[in-house]
Amino acid sequence: MSRELLDEVDQLGREMAARIRTDVPAYAAEDVVAAGELDRSCVTNMHYVRSHLAGVDARLDIPRSTGAQRADQGVPYAMVLQAYRVGARFIWELMVERGGPEDRDVLLLAAADIWAVSDELAAAVTEAYRGAVVDRVRRDGQMRAVAVADLLDSATAAGEVGRAAEILGLAGSTRFVVVSAEADEPGAESLPGVERLLRQRNLASAWRLDHDHHEGIVAVRDPPPLDEVARWLGEIATSRVGLSDPVDRLTDIPLARQQARVALAAATPGSTEVVRYGERPLAVLLASSLEQSELLVGAVLAPVLAMAPEDRAVIVDTARAWLAAGGSTSAAARELHVHRNTVRYRIRRLEEVTGRDLARPVDAAELYVALECLRILGLAGAPGASP
Repeated sequence: MSRELLDEVDQLGREMAARIRTDVPAYAAEDVVAAGELDRSCVTNMHYVRSHLAGVDARLDIPRSTGAQRADQGVPYAMVLQAYRVGARFIWELMVERGGPEDRDVLLLAAADIWAVSDELAAAVTEAYRGAVVDRVRRDGQMRAVAVADLLDSATAAGEVGRAAEILGLAGSTRFVVVSAEADEPGAESLPGVERLLRQRNLASAWRLDHDHHEGIVAVRDPPPLDEVARWLGEIATSRVGLSDPVDRLTDIPLARQQARVALAAATPGSTEVVRYGERPLAVLLASSLEQSELLVGAVLAPVLAMAPEDRAVIVDTARAWLAAGGSTSAAARELHVHRNTVRYRIRRLEEVTGRDLARPVDAAELYVALECLRILGLAGAPGASP
């Protein structure tokens, strides 16, 4: 029966296509898959099934091509699979219709073979469809990564900037901030799920990973909700994060990236702090010149760093608490859970070893700045640390 039907595959394929257009909405619209294209696909599939059942060699390359094409066209996978089920049912009904009464028992016995061939065809299409989806996601991901890099790394031509913004879904936005997070390890996301998180809060963004950083461009409203953005990032951060000031042009993204990197460097190493570029100007200033920060630490705190690690940690913690308390010995003592005389003793010792009088605003300011440099450089409390 299959060998006889091989002569009719063109007509039967078109009849199958008509059935699919009736039963599957995505194909009925014909705005994605044109009628002629579906006809050709169904003729091919009909030929494959008939040839296989007739014992004639049949190739799966064309059905595989159809599966990849449907994925590229954006036809939902469920609809593609439904179309093949409709086609398989059409073939079975055709066999029953063409068979005489004496053939019914044979057809029932052969039903498993007929459906197995249809399943094999559907499996080949499914494999090709999924492979095409994976390839498209990979291509889209690579294209997005290149577009993000174009915007972050250097100012490009206006046309290229516009094209990159379109690829990233940032076209039409007027204010942007750049986020830079330190990578815990090469290629690891320091802000896992950040794009989805921001999308849920109606903020478009685009991200990339490189060896040392997880960085992104965020389109923000006006006025920009920078405090909220910093808080949201802090909820998912696994390492320290820097946030730039807002910029109004995509061509200023490289400058914003520099700001985000400096703000990142101003955060405490090993922490999950989120530092905004304009929020802590002194820390940002010091982080922008780490070499000068090292020199300042050496000039002010070298005698402290020469102490035993335990003594050094005590002196540094006390100095920070005393300065944070505005020079109040009692407040610092409460913060440190020690007697105020202990705080006085430690402050006097700090003054003795550094040669500074903390009653003088200039000396106190120098100490504060040096302690900030120590924090930014990650040297505080490190055994054997030296500037």
